[in-house]
Amino acid sequence: MEINQVVTELNTAFAAFKTANEARLKAIETKGYAPADVEAKVKELNDKLTEQETLMKKMQTAMNKAPAAQSNGEEKSEKQVAYEKAFKGYLRKGGNEHEVKALSSDSDVDGGLLVTPEMSSEVIKKIYETSEVRKYASQQTIGSSSLQILEDLDEAGAGHVGETQPRTETSTPQFKMIEIPVHEIYAEPKATQTFLDDASINVESWLAGKVAEKFARLENTDFVSGNGVVKAKGFLSYDAGTGFGQIQQVETNASGVIAADDMMSLFYELKTAYVNGAKWFMKRETIKKLRLLKDLENRYLWAPGLDGNASSTFLGHEIVEFADMPAVAASALSIAWGDMKQGYQIVDRIGIRTLRDPFTQKPFIKFYTTKRVGGGVKNFEALKLLKIKA
Repeated sequence: MEINQVVTELNTAFAAFKTANEARLKAIETKGYAPADVEAKVKELNDKLTEQETLMKKMQTAMNKAPAAQSNGEEKSEKQVAYEKAFKGYLRKGGNEHEVKALSSDSDVDGGLLVTPEMSSEVIKKIYETSEVRKYASQQTIGSSSLQILEDLDEAGAGHVGETQPRTETSTPQFKMIEIPVHEIYAEPKATQTFLDDASINVESWLAGKVAEKFARLENTDFVSGNGVVKAKGFLSYDAGTGFGQIQQVETNASGVIAADDMMSLFYELKTAYVNGAKWFMKRETIKKLRLLKDLENRYLWAPGLDGNASSTFLGHEIVEFADMPAVAASALSIAWGDMKQGYQIVDRIGIRTLRDPFTQKPFIKFYTTKRVGGGVKNFEALKLLKIKA
């Protein structure tokens, strides 16, 4: 199926959805309720829209998938070639751990072996392709245990003055330090020796795929709701407020539901400087609720993507599905709004390690693989949250 066909079907489904929803609203206005068959029709068409959107996003992802890493044309040194050969032998057979360590420049002899650059690149590429938050947040790789960011709390003072007039002293900008530490995450895929002995299997690629899938799932949850204790601190875990170290929460007017007015209030709390790059972040089920909302002129606030490269929008801004966002429920922080790239920082420590373990779960060989990653909000003005009233 061509993506243009999916776009056409999505727009057709939205037209049918609007017709059915108008009938529902008219019934509520005249009778005080909508018949069960009318409600069921609206739900069916809403689900159909979600299916079409999901299919279109999958096709977009396939079209935009990053190509495999290519060689930069530089010849590898004899030591690099020897290390790669020894590492591959270690994965398949074990037993040459000391040889691999001797060929490595890594000084941490107790944390397992550093994977080859090719495998590390493949893991990172696969994580990026499946990690929702990474696509929109800022990312930085470091060689230390934390990233320190100076946050400017206000602007330096300024004023007007004539050529010969005295210059009065202006205010000095105030700064605070934000520190984002990295924490260890791990995956432990396992295989039989028979599987590893199969020469047709690329063991490095298999291991990269397994650990990347696990890492991406852990990261996504932590970047959204992690408490910052031995894990990244998610943007939902900060105190409510408008001061330093706090994220503003806008509460809905009614318990357990989202109205158009609530979304408008959230929209206008974000400073103009961040609106251009701002997006909506929410769970798939929450998107369905937004499709029902209209403005005072009876226009729907949700709109489907107009072409194969566009996502659906709300109030003209892209909607991004984050599976780890809370569902709409009392006291839940169900929607984030803002510029995630300016607001949230992901930090990766250089190096991915693996330790081959053929002993603790025979007949399987386990590969204890670790990576260090951290995350935290770096600009508290750039993100706003919608809180559902209890």
